[in-house]
Amino acid sequence: MELINLVYDNNWLVKEGDLKNEDYSKANIVFLFGDTDIIKDEKRYLELVQLFPSAKIVGCSSSGNVLNSQLSQYPLVATAILFESSWVEISSINFNEGDDIEKLSENLINNLPKENLKHIFLMSDGLLINGSALTRGINKINKFTTVTGGMAGDGARFLETYVIANNIPTKRTIVAVGFYGENLCIQSGCFAGWSEFGTQRTITKSSGNILYEIDGQPALDLYKKYLGEYASELPNSGLRFPLNIKENDDSSEIIRTLLSINEEEKSITFAGDVPTGFKARLMKPDIDELIEGAGKAAEVINKVNDKTAFGLIVSCVGRKIVMNQLIDDELEIIQDILGNNVHLIGFYSYGEIAPFQDNLLTCELHNQTMTLTTIYES
Repeated sequence: MELINLVYDNNWLVKEGDLKNEDYSKANIVFLFGDTDIIKDEKRYLELVQLFPSAKIVGCSSSGNVLNSQLSQYPLVATAILFESSWVEISSINFNEGDDIEKLSENLINNLPKENLKHIFLMSDGLLINGSALTRGINKINKFTTVTGGMAGDGARFLETYVIANNIPTKRTIVAVGFYGENLCIQSGCFAGWSEFGTQRTITKSSGNILYEIDGQPALDLYKKYLGEYASELPNSGLRFPLNIKENDDSSEIIRTLLSINEEEKSITFAGDVPTGFKARLMKPDIDELIEGAGKAAEVINKVNDKTAFGLIVSCVGRKIVMNQLIDDELEIIQDILGNNVHLIGFYSYGEIAPFQDNLLTCELHNQTMTLTTIYES
């Protein structure tokens, strides 16, 4: 595997890598992440098509761009990869309001060839879709490989997101990248690191990802009570206080991020489903635990070899807002654990997709986690 990292600063600049200029035309895939206002300009995509004419180019808008162990200062980052013997295929769909997302996501996975498929990496519109419906559809059809990925971001604005699926950037788009080859070794890790506070309660009224009542009380009123001085800053302040939900005391916990509020209905819209009957408890940040959580996501990865490899990072915008200037610490701990031969690229998201370690063939929608996918070629 050979790769090259690029950044955009009025034009494309090479930062580092071992992919020779004469081999740009052979690159298999380019991952591109960037600030919404810059990445949605189709000129940036078309410039990369000129640089890497044979590559499939995929990516999305973000809430922060990751390049190696730093949050990049550049509005766009890209990594072009040339495999020794492996290859990629992509599948994409566009959806409209009211479409059956579960069915569409089944079709998305079905359209990928299955022979020699080792992993699927997803990127989806981050605002106009219920990510839980996306993962439910995938899990209905996918019984054969691991799936990771994330929901596109838009800084802390929550206005619009874009996905690139080997075409100009568009809204309402989902892309799946299939990785193929006998020599690929792909692993993932996912961990949060938030602290619970307050009483465990029960969701008593909800519909999909909209929460109406907790313990029979209006959800928004209860949230405001717990947030105190931060209540006036909703919905943005809600990123600091996600909701931890679980079906029962023995089931795995999933974190949900607040996306928007409805003052008239006293309801809260989250990034994924908040089912009626589930147990719920608010969470608060502890910077040390968040950084430690990022390290735990990397610790489950087994080092394969010392060859050039790459890691795809999807971390939550809420973590970025809370950690602020310390955000590089969670990236540095990952780089330290994996080693410098693993080149990191990724984005801060509106939702992360990854399996739990005890059920690797079932992907889940997470919020407020650090999710890591490493790709080695033996």
